[in-house]
Amino acid sequence: MIGEFAASWPLFHHAYLAGWLIAVLLALLGVLVVARNQIFIGAAVAQASTLGIAVGMWAGAVLGSEVLRGDHAHGALSLVGVLFAIAAALFTARDGGAGGTREAATGWVFLASASLAIIVLAHSPHGLEEIHHLLSSSIIGATPADVWTFAALAAVSLAVVAATRDRLLLLAFDPAMAAAVGMRPAWWGAALAVWLGLVMGLAMRATGLLYAFGNLVLPAIAAASLCRESRSLFWAAPAIALVCAVVGFILANHYDDPPGQMAVVVQAAAVAAAWAWRRAVVR
Repeated sequence: MIGEFAASWPLFHHAYLAGWLIAVLLALLGVLVVARNQIFIGAAVAQASTLGIAVGMWAGAVLGSEVLRGDHAHGALSLVGVLFAIAAALFTARDGGAGGTREAATGWVFLASASLAIIVLAHSPHGLEEIHHLLSSSIIGATPADVWTFAALAAVSLAVVAATRDRLLLLAFDPAMAAAVGMRPAWWGAALAVWLGLVMGLAMRATGLLYAFGNLVLPAIAAASLCRESRSLFWAAPAIALVCAVVGFILANHYDDPPGQMAVVVQAAAVAAAWAWRRAVVR
């Protein structure tokens, strides 16, 4: 099995490296998302990114713009998707949303974005195919540019977490205390929302919704069940994500299954094992 995977490396190494970098990056952000009880914000932001890409494709068709259509539109559509993702992250991160609860705002963004993305491209078979690709695709199509992009994002994220870990944990677990010590939770929350929107928007374009959302929440959930100290979450969650991604890709290569989906299955199994272990220890 390992030999088969090694033999596939020359052909798919960009996909493997990008997938592993995305796993580490999203798991790092996922620690804060899970700690703040905002698990489904990732799905809502991903769907908003999909809507942005759909709107970009529709605009390209209506306006006849080569920037948003054809073989060279990937970068422009990715940018539109990222902007929509950032806007959605900022909207759902606000306390109370638009007069309702944060959960209500998240649900509204998810459902509105998912429905509108289909409606906008309902009469474009190629467009609907692209939306389906975004929602169900895997990491196989990753490019060298994806590897460098996510390597840079992961390096910046790791550096920021290393420098501000204690303040991030205080913001996540005790916002009132964070405000009392002068942290300005609203500003920190907005900055985290922008970073989440940027990362999720780019990850969606490279891997699809399932792999991006799975890496955002499942490793952090598993780490929360295994770690006794909150400080450990920032290394445990990325480590779990990376191990599960490696195992998932090896299994997918052996059984000829989609690697992203297989990695999420392995992560789900890791969460179940962490829950079982915690229950056994508590008893």
